Amino acid sequence: MRIARRHLIAGGAAAALAGTLGAGGRTAAAAPRTPLTFMLDWFPNPDHVPLYAALGAGYFTQAGLNVNLEVPANADDPLKLVAARKVDVAVNYESGVIFARAQGLPVRSIGLVVSQPLTTVMFLKSSGIRRPRDLAGRRVGFAVSGLEEALIDQILRSDGVSKANVTLVNVGFDIVPALLSRKIDAVVGAYRNVERIQIEMQGQAVGMFAPERYGVPPFYELVLIAGDAAIAARRDVLARFVRAAGRGLALTAAHPDEAFKHYVRLNPKLDDTFNRRSFEATLPAYARSQHQLRERWAAFSGWMAAQKVIPSAVPADQLYTNLAP
Repeated sequence: MRIARRHLIAGGAAAALAGTLGAGGRTAAAAPRTPLTFMLDWFPNPDHVPLYAALGAGYFTQAGLNVNLEVPANADDPLKLVAARKVDVAVNYESGVIFARAQGLPVRSIGLVVSQPLTTVMFLKSSGIRRPRDLAGRRVGFAVSGLEEALIDQILRSDGVSKANVTLVNVGFDIVPALLSRKIDAVVGAYRNVERIQIEMQGQAVGMFAPERYGVPPFYELVLIAGDAAIAARRDVLARFVRAAGRGLALTAAHPDEAFKHYVRLNPKLDDTFNRRSFEATLPAYARSQHQLRERWAAFSGWMAAQKVIPSAVPADQLYTNLAP
């Protein structure tokens, strides 16, 4: 079960993207480059700044790659298209990889983008909620059944209650309006770098319960995925891609203003206050290395199985490969 992203910040981004990729190609070196199709997990947003930094700084070109960056029409497309070898690399989620593998899809992570959880249980501080047990008797919104219900149950049980003590309300992706209108008292699945910023820009103070502080194993929020067959056939090409993405991450950590300039140059309509604040909130969570930890994959897979989100734990060696540690 993947954690659905809810970025409502990309108006016109898909159209802008098509033009910028062409511009990137025109400035490339004349030497032949290896084609590679790369798909985002959703519309361009601040999670992707290091990838646009790598694109804008020419790191993919320097790695001998001709990267065709695509935006999915549906958030479920990246996993399916990678498994079918119609896309070489895509952005996805640790939970998504585990869930896909549990269903028999031959995909795995080959690199990292955001190495820390971003999802939370979120509430307005004016609600009087201070600790998980304060949610007892209240309405908790969610958008995606399965994993989000497991997350709220774990967080509640860490403080002596369970999801049986709350009323779960499916609010779809209307998280911010549902919280601000008091339709719900809290929501599971809101992101500390997205909905928190949106609510604060409305003048409200936000409280959050980070799942990794309440018994949920830390997980990689965003990873780079490829199919097993593609890894076997194009290992060197994919490794070059991951190394170039790692250079984009390093540039973002060392020179965040420069990285953000690449992002907005390639997505001019996203040069606004929200995107800047969201990027600043995401900075501490970007991956600092492309080395994935076996114990992290094993722990989260085991936790998902214990919560019955998947039938049984998927072995860690089926979930990731370190192509460019």
